[in-house]
Amino acid sequence: MSSSNRATPAKQSAGAFDVRNVIAALIGFYGVVLVLVGLFGDTPADRERTGDVNANLWAGLAMLVFAAAFVLWVRLRPIVVEAPPDRQDPDDDGSGTSPAKGH
Repeated sequence: MSSSNRATPAKQSAGAFDVRNVIAALIGFYGVVLVLVGLFGDTPADRERTGDVNANLWAGLAMLVFAAAFVLWVRLRPIVVEAPPDRQDPDDDGSGTSPAKGH
């Protein structure tokens, strides 16, 4: 029997469980909040404190760019993990029922 006939472990991406997705979501959420505060809550007192710079707007935009970079990183370089031994069948959806074959 050749080595090509051996079953190789199934691989899958980490998907939503990838920590980079969580980081991107949190940074993106805070970025949106800061952009909205910068657009609708900017006061002359805030501008005076920051040297006439809309700090919330610029920080929010930077956070959105950072979150987009993380999403791009996840899409271009997904983390691939081996499927658990009990989930080696690619048709197994984890429900405990087997799909009807040939029906």
